[in-house]
Amino acid sequence: MTHLFINIKELIQVRDASVKKISGKEMNILPSIKNAFLLVKDGLIYDYGKMSDLHGSSFDKKTDCTDKMILPTWCDSHTHIVYAGNREQEFVDRINGLSYEEIANNGGGILNSAKKLQATTEDDLYNQSAKRLEEVIALGTGAIEIKSGYGLTVSSELKMLRVIKKLKENYDLPIKATFLGAHAIPKEFKNNKDGYLNLIIDEMLPQITKENLADFIDIFCEVGYFSVDDTDRILSAGKKYGLIPKTHVNQFNSIGGIEISTKHNALSVDHLEVLSENDLEVLKNSETMPVALPSCSYFLSIPYTPARKIIDNDLALALATDYNPGSTPSGNMNFVVATACIKMKMTPNEAINAATINGAYAMNLIEKVGSITKGKLANFFITKEIPSYNVIPYSFGNNQIESVYLKGKKVSN
Repeated sequence: MTHLFINIKELIQVRDASVKKISGKEMNILPSIKNAFLLVKDGLIYDYGKMSDLHGSSFDKKTDCTDKMILPTWCDSHTHIVYAGNREQEFVDRINGLSYEEIANNGGGILNSAKKLQATTEDDLYNQSAKRLEEVIALGTGAIEIKSGYGLTVSSELKMLRVIKKLKENYDLPIKATFLGAHAIPKEFKNNKDGYLNLIIDEMLPQITKENLADFIDIFCEVGYFSVDDTDRILSAGKKYGLIPKTHVNQFNSIGGIEISTKHNALSVDHLEVLSENDLEVLKNSETMPVALPSCSYFLSIPYTPARKIIDNDLALALATDYNPGSTPSGNMNFVVATACIKMKMTPNEAINAATINGAYAMNLIEKVGSITKGKLANFFITKEIPSYNVIPYSFGNNQIESVYLKGKKVSN
């Protein structure tokens, strides 16, 4: 099956050769072709170029994209979309003056989500999560990472990961699964953190490996949650089972989480709202991808990841949603890109690179998605009639996407 898209006003993020990641000043370079064509064959990007260079190409279907643009789908490398119910009451509590930490200490936060999830059947959890996944696909996401971490028991963590595996099987986009058992300390282990870590290492990890349920391992390295030593222990254990490290670090405090993460060659370090000069130096000497989650900062009214400082230090940066029920109940990558521009002073070029190629890197998917490159999956979206791609972050409250394609098949209007 071949599908030819013609008269594309601008074909954006065109890379003749796939690059691993984009760093520093190069993040402000976004290669494109104006008045372009794109040829898709059997679910892959087969050819592209200027309309003037299109001669005698055979195809089964043709779509005219006059005055419309094509971009690769967003690569969302940090989500928690498998969860039960919601936490809208905590939203009201924050408005009334309670802090994130106070809500957690009152039985809210992650433990609240865990309680709801433990009482939810696997089928119900799948149905809730599938609906969210379909919503974010319609908003332009064409590759996604999903974490566990709202189970906090052996059976419930496995339940979450089995739901993610079922989503992988039933939806036509790359999905990566992350085991985040060390997301919080369950109530029953309140005074026995080592006991819970032992449960993760001795019972959860062997079963997860047996059922092939995860690609990555993650931990929330933060004051009041898990220490640097805990992080070292969990990442070491995960690596023995072939799980690649990713970490939640520096959301509220810089306590050495980045240093231990890079020591373990973590694929990404996520959050980074608080970042020291030493943290920057550590990142410069690593291949670890910094990941910013601006929607979280927006929703919690906490500092934004210092994107300018990261990029101006010649580092790469990825953008992701952090879609979850407590601190970011939105999976809209268009809003993430807009917020990065408005609040983090990233240029549209930088934000789009961060949300495509660098997001793909943060999921080990750079060979499959993230750019318009021959041989990659034909995962892209067609915009509405817009004057330039700058309109996507500029019109932050509007959806500028007309249709989304996964493996060359139209999945939304």
